[in-house]
Amino acid sequence: MKKLFLSIAIIVTAAISAKAQFSLGIKGGVNFSKISTDNVSESTKTGYQAGLFARFGSSLYLQPELYLGSSGSKFNFPTSNNNTTTEGKVKFTTLNLPLLIGKGFGGDNLNFRIMAGPVYSYVLDKNDNFSSAINGAYQDFGDYKKSTLGFQAGAGVDIGHITADFRYEGGLTKINENFGQRQNLWALSVGFKFF
Repeated sequence: MKKLFLSIAIIVTAAISAKAQFSLGIKGGVNFSKISTDNVSESTKTGYQAGLFARFGSSLYLQPELYLGSSGSKFNFPTSNNNTTTEGKVKFTTLNLPLLIGKGFGGDNLNFRIMAGPVYSYVLDKNDNFSSAINGAYQDFGDYKKSTLGFQAGAGVDIGHITADFRYEGGLTKINENFGQRQNLWALSVGFKFF
């Protein structure tokens, strides 16, 4: 009986301790994305992100997130005489699930952080604009995968309940195998921790 009460006391103490080191919040921000492509020049497209995050731990922490985002790229295709170019663009609306491991430096009111981890992205909607000439010359150019795996790495700061992050996201899997296309982006977000 003593072992049972001791076990319950340890579990309750651990649960209270874990709750004290748990945060839940919302976040939103802007990103600048680009899809690197073989033999085609590309440029950056501005997008957004908005969603939820949780943080388990304080000094060393685990931070899963779930957010909706938009990303994409603009492309310049050379014409047959190479004197002019034709433009095309693609925009994705994605559901993103990063799982970050981080380290904090500071206290409750001012905390600097670094973090890194994998991110899974699922394309909910794709909006592309390629001319028929591009589709004819570059077959399967817009044949993008529905889901990709990438990584995120960055730094952040917490000031009270306000949190801000600056991250880089790189593609581990190609979004289009035929043209060696990988998406990468820079993201700046601001959030609010409820507790």
